[in-house]
Amino acid sequence: MNKPKKVALLTAGGLAPCLNSAVGSLIERYSEIAPEIEIICYRSGYKGLLLGDFYTVTPEIREKAALLQKFGGSIIGNSRVKLTNVADCVKRGLVKEGEDPQKVAADQLIKDGVDVLHTIGGDDTNTAAADLAAFLAKNDYGLTVIGLPKTVDNDVIPIKQSLGAWTAAEQGAHYFKNVVAENNSNPRMLIVHEVMGRSCGWLTAATAVEYRKILDKCDWLPELGLSRDSYEVHGIFIPEMAIDIKSEAKRLRAIMDTVDCVNIFVSEGAGLESIVAEMEAKGEDVPRDAFGHVKLDAVNPGKWFGEQFSQMIGAEKTLIQKSGYFARASAANAEDIRLIKSCADLAVECAFRGEAGVIGHDDDQNFVLRAIEFPRIKGGKPFDINTPWFTQTLANIGQEKGSIVETAH
Repeated sequence: MNKPKKVALLTAGGLAPCLNSAVGSLIERYSEIAPEIEIICYRSGYKGLLLGDFYTVTPEIREKAALLQKFGGSIIGNSRVKLTNVADCVKRGLVKEGEDPQKVAADQLIKDGVDVLHTIGGDDTNTAAADLAAFLAKNDYGLTVIGLPKTVDNDVIPIKQSLGAWTAAEQGAHYFKNVVAENNSNPRMLIVHEVMGRSCGWLTAATAVEYRKILDKCDWLPELGLSRDSYEVHGIFIPEMAIDIKSEAKRLRAIMDTVDCVNIFVSEGAGLESIVAEMEAKGEDVPRDAFGHVKLDAVNPGKWFGEQFSQMIGAEKTLIQKSGYFARASAANAEDIRLIKSCADLAVECAFRGEAGVIGHDDDQNFVLRAIEFPRIKGGKPFDINTPWFTQTLANIGQEKGSIVETAH
């Protein structure tokens, strides 16, 4: 393939602390090595692509693209649109009855003169990109699709580290540093910190580790009740584990009796099967999104965990706090920016070569940074609970793996 004349960017799915950074990094890299290449950004992800709604990247935008590193969110906008979910696209007025959304998207790219499409999103975004890339190839559209892996869950197969996940863990820890002070607002307080992570517990585990690093740097005054014991993480519950509620409640009750509070970190996907089963048994509707995923904010896993433990551990008050929106809308930290820029640089190289795929360190090829083939991209990569830093964390907080059973993946 010859050097592209025009490229398009879009961000999609939920937010992560990498979207603006990735957009800015791509604009900067193209401007550095081939400023004559035109760049457009579709507004609100695949929705903007279907409707032909885009921003044109002007010289003024190129000059100030570095500003995007300082802001969270996505200035070009996101949406959750699945191109193969025809009924949903019709219902939302994105295509007309009888139209194929993939063909509408492909034709719009041709109409807009786009040679390369950069998609920045999680597993849903990139599986949608994979479907679109396959459609383009099958129908000889001559376009290249290149994805960047965004998800705070860090659960994209086979990518070692997704963009924004490190920052989300750091920000979730800072969030809880303030929330935990609520433990002295009421005797026998149970605080449930719900962390994002539908099917992967990496973010919850990493957030707990980052929070404990904050505690490591604190000075304490136990003589006046300011002790690490009351600020500590007392339990971590993630989707990769099936929880023995009674056993854990016994352990947590002992902590409550000793320090007058309990703080637990819970993945939003932990216990999800039990929650859904309870709702269905009651004849309640289980809300789902366009991709068929259970809407986690509607089923409220943190509240469920609070209800399970509250009475058994003798809590007088239960506080449920969710760090997800705080963490995911943050600007990228220095560690993530380095990863984002290296991925963006390779994405531009691949654009010049006409090489499609999702940019990431490949778990199956010695973690080499490369354009990973779209058919290999999947969501729901489980967190390895035998990872040394996690097993050490469990040991440090006195949570025995004997009371927890690994689930099959």
